[in-house]
Formats: sequence, C-alpha cells, structure tokens
Amino acid sequence: MQTGKNYLTRVSVLILIFSLCACESSENSAGRLNSDIRKNPEIRLNPDMKYLSYSPGPGDLAISRGDYFEKLQGFWLGQSIANWTGLVTEMDKIGGEGPHGTFYTRDDWGQPDQPSIWGQGIPSDLSSTIDWVLEDEDGTWGADDDTDIEYMYQHLLLANGTSMLSGEQIRDGWLKHMYSDENTPFTNNEGEKENFLWVSNQRAHDLMRTEGMAPPATSDPANNPEYDMIDAQLTTEIFGLFAPGRPDIALKMAYLPIRTTARENAAWASEFYVLMHSLVSLADPGLSVKDQVQWMADTARQHLPNDSYTAKMFDFVKSRYQAGVPWEQARDEVYQRYQVEQRDGYDITSRDLYCNGCFASGINFAASIVSLLYGEGDYQETVKIAVLTGWDSDNPAATWGGLLGFMHGKEGIERAFGRKFADRFNIHRTRGNFPDDGIDTFTAMARKGIFVIDRVVQEEMGGGIDPEYNRWLIPPGD
Repeated sequence: MQTGKNYLTRVSVLILIFSLCACESSENSAGRLNSDIRKNPEIRLNPDMKYLSYSPGPGDLAISRGDYFEKLQGFWLGQSIANWTGLVTEMDKIGGEGPHGTFYTRDDWGQPDQPSIWGQGIPSDLSSTIDWVLEDEDGTWGADDDTDIEYMYQHLLLANGTSMLSGEQIRDGWLKHMYSDENTPFTNNEGEKENFLWVSNQRAHDLMRTEGMAPPATSDPANNPEYDMIDAQLTTEIFGLFAPGRPDIALKMAYLPIRTTARENAAWASEFYVLMHSLVSLADPGLSVKDQVQWMADTARQHLPNDSYTAKMFDFVKSRYQAGVPWEQARDEVYQRYQVEQRDGYDITSRDLYCNGCFASGINFAASIVSLLYGEGDYQETVKIAVLTGWDSDNPAATWGGLLGFMHGKEGIERAFGRKFADRFNIHRTRGNFPDDGIDTFTAMARKGIFVIDRVVQEEMGGGIDPEYNRWLIPPGD
C-alpha cells in the first residue's frame, strides 16, 4: 500500500514540472483592487473577502480566473446534460437473470429505452429512446442528486466564509437544505414521498437528524452500514475544482465531505474523482484532451492503495483498454470478474443486497473507468458509453460529463452539440431553503466558484490574486 506522504511528494514534483512561471509583478493593495473592480467589472472580486498583498514566487502556477470562470460554466452544463441523459438508462442493466442482465451495446444508442429495475415494465418518462435529454435556452435545468449536494457545498463554503467545512457545518447544512421522508414536499411517480436521498446519504441524514451526529461519525461502519455505496462519488468531485493544481489541498477540503457517507474503498474512489478534477490544471495543454485525461487518470491512480479492489478495478479496466478489446467486452468482463466471481476482494454479491449491490461504489467505479478510458476525452462519446454501460449510469455519466465539460468549457460543449442551452438551474427541484426561490444560473454559480477558489488560494495555498492580469498565483505544494 502506498503512503499518502509518498503520493503527495510525487504530486509536489508534478506541480513543479507543470507550473507556469509568474514573472510579472503586481500590486495587490486593497486600494488597487477596489480601483480595478470599478474599471474592470469582469474581474468581479468577492466583496465579502479581504484580498491580501502577495509577492509571486518563481514556481507559482498562474491560472486565469476569466478562463476558469468559463470552464466552471462548462462543468455545470456538462454535468447537467450527462446527468439527465443518464437518468434514461439508470438501473436498466445490472447483470443477472432476466432482461436486466442483457447489457446495452453502442448500437442501442437511439433505440427504445428498456424499463429499469423499478420501472414497472415501462421505459423512462424522460425519453422513449436512449438519447440526449437537453434543455433549450428558455428552459431550466432541474437539480438532481448528482448536482444538488455539490451546489450545497459551494453555498456552504460561501455562507460560512470558509475554505474548509467542519463536520458541524456539513451537518447543519444537510439539515437545513435536505428534506426528511416526513417533511419532503416531493413525491415520485408512484405518489410516494421522495426526498432524493438513498442508501448511505439517507443513513447519514438520519443520523444527523435523529442523533445529532456530524461527519465523520456519519460514515463510521458501526453507524452507517451503507458506507461502501456510491454516494460520495457523486457529491464531492467539485472540491477538486476548488483547488486547481493542488491535489493535496483538494483532498484536504474533500476529506470530511467524502467521509460524511463513505469509508475505505468508497472513500478512495471518491478521492480519485476529486484528484482528477484538481489535476486538470496541471495537465500539459500541448497534449490532446485524450492524452491529458490518460495522464490525469494514471496520476490519480497512484493515490489508490495497491491492495484495494478500487485500484485493482482500475488496473483491470485499463488492461482491457490497452489490449484493444471493445468497451462492451470490457464491461462484460467487469461484471463477470466482480459480480459473478467476486475477484480482488469485491464481495458485494455474497452479501445478498438489493439488486446485487447495484448502488455499490465498486461496480460503478469500474463502470466509470470503462467510459473514461474508452471515451478518450470526447465529451459525447464518453457520456454515451457511460449511459450505456449499466448499473447507476447517471452517476458516472455526470462525473465525467462535468469533468469534460470543464475541460472543453461551456463554449466547447455548445460547439459539440451545435446549439445553445439553458443557463437557469432550479436547486429547489430536490433541495430547499436557498435564496431566490432556488433559481440560479450557471453563470452565477461559476462566479461563486471563483469566489470560493479566491479564498482557498489565500487561506489554504498561501497564494494570491493578481487583479492586473485577473489570475491566481498558486505556490507548489510542500
């Protein structure tokens, strides 16, 4: 097993290798900042934060706040497109006997959707065919569990004026913004109460509500038997974007949010996703997106304990990709190896869980690596494979849709589809007690993300904000 110290040492070397030299000097006095806000409103510094003077170092990583702003819009847009498209096939195919065991192939894209395990014999009400679910410019994207908790974490960081959420702040935020089964105003298609929490998220919320527990106790296996489910993998990726080019800080910020619901392999898989999002800012821009993604994945893999089934799943899928087998075959071999043969310590099947553990961290992590590697950095192809691979398909789709949406930016995603999309976002579709009746925009959400990063750069990284060039100056890690 690798130690965290060794991994962070390697990361520090990588940061030094890929850093950009911040040669220009700048004056970061409060007066200068205020002047620049008036002259250039696009800088949009946070009025609730004090910006400190900073003298750049020779190894600082310089990142444009303006470019990052556009990429954050791409993150939210890319994630929403992939999330809603993935919902069409969510839990259609999970292996085993019957129709749910015959997995989709690439040829099924555009073909009739088949019922999910809870679909009562009917296809998705989002689309009769397996195809994109999109919102026109005058529409509004609805929140779902792949976007709403990340939205909440960003809100909590700003509301608490902090760069690092405490367990108590997480608990209080969950209780304020998430409904219980008893008080939720929402119902599902069967008319039953719906609070948009499942498995480990639901258990953690119950512990907060009934026992006053705060993370990390809410993920302790003694308190939460669902600790190895998928929940943290779809709620914490954004912390990687809050710490651009500093994976060490990203892991620090994400530690308690991940351990709100996850431990061991589920936590490591979540950390892999966080690292991927932080490493984007260190990837060589001279490489193709495909090669950048491969480098990011290989670098994040170094963090996974070598004896964990999470690491072995990554290695197995990569070996099949390198062998040139079709992605459908790689997915079928993942099913056989892990859900049938229970190799590499993956024992979910022997636990006799509902739907053979189709919500489990492990099998969905392996499926996500199939779509990541075989998608080769192409947004549409990656999402299509994720949607068709099986199990909890909207979650890997949303994870990589957000990552590639960030890498390509909002404009890149729109070019890929040849159209414009809705900018509005309704967080009150799933959660409550947010300003403006829950209606926000990707534009405003991206600007809030910039404000979060401003604080992280100063408080956690010891860096600074250069208003003259509208950029962050980020020192390398220790």
